[in-house]
Amino acid sequence: MCAAALLYGGMRESQPEAEIPLQDTTAEAFTMLLKYIYTGRATLRDEKEEVLLDFLSLAHKYGFPELEDSTSEYLCTILNIQNVCMTFDVASLYSLPKLTCMCCMFMDRNAQEVLSSEGFLSLSKAALLNVVLRDSFAAPEKDIFQALMNWCKHNPKENHAEIMQAVRLPLMSLTELLNVVRPSGLLSPDAILDAIKVRSESRDMDLNYRGMLIPGENIATMKYGAQVVKGELKSALLDGDTQNYDLDHGFSRHPIDDDCRSGIEIKLGQPSIINHIRILLWDRDSRSYSYYIEVSMDELDWIRVIDHSKYLCRSWQKLYFPARVCRLVYMHNTICVSFQFLGT
Repeated sequence: MCAAALLYGGMRESQPEAEIPLQDTTAEAFTMLLKYIYTGRATLRDEKEEVLLDFLSLAHKYGFPELEDSTSEYLCTILNIQNVCMTFDVASLYSLPKLTCMCCMFMDRNAQEVLSSEGFLSLSKAALLNVVLRDSFAAPEKDIFQALMNWCKHNPKENHAEIMQAVRLPLMSLTELLNVVRPSGLLSPDAILDAIKVRSESRDMDLNYRGMLIPGENIATMKYGAQVVKGELKSALLDGDTQNYDLDHGFSRHPIDDDCRSGIEIKLGQPSIINHIRILLWDRDSRSYSYYIEVSMDELDWIRVIDHSKYLCRSWQKLYFPARVCRLVYMHNTICVSFQFLGT
């Protein structure tokens, strides 16, 4: 429709002798578009990522929504460390939700490699902030700061103060603040002192941690590096088998003591964002259980996310709570002699 208005709408460019300059368009991408216009087909497999992104831009510019969708879907399948940043930039510019989401998921799962890539330095300011402001962009804060510092050097005309506001300074150690942040000169002494104050006066679980986000998957498994650090018969809990169990095998448990120090504790492979826990309580007899669940980052400061200590519970428990970043999950039974817990 845009092309038709340009060529046939009575504009100056519609005159037979007129030349139409194509700004910011490569010959390779425009040739692909012409072939698509005449044949209804486009071959994407053998083209370089840069050409594909130019081709996507042309499809958006000249109003070919189906071609835009197809090209976006193909780009989702070839994302890698080298091309994800420039792909995300284009997807953000043209508001392509699926491609944007896939880029974010890829960057979240490869955060440290993305920070070290050349493409990271070429991100637009808006795209850069969209990446590093995400709770699920789970790289060490020192690495994020250093990557943003390199980006500022590569983009000297941008507002560096706005970029540096994306760094979560309270997550950095005192040594990092004094020996890495302070010498850079990118943040004021007051900002550094404020971060030290927040860190020293806040509960650990109140800090704005970053964590891995893997929607719809059970991260309390050996596949994701989880391990049971407290409890009896630890190996049964994370094997994923919730069908084959009896009195002799297939479950984990903990004894009930007077000081409430016993329990079942799972250490996740890395800090993770969770809002849902499924547990299977022993259900091969008539026993019921009461329990609570707490989460922590450092095994010192615990936040209770589920409290069923006054309820009688059986079999599958599907538990929801406000999303939190945690590394450790602790479950404690408040009645019965033994808490038998079969899986997550």
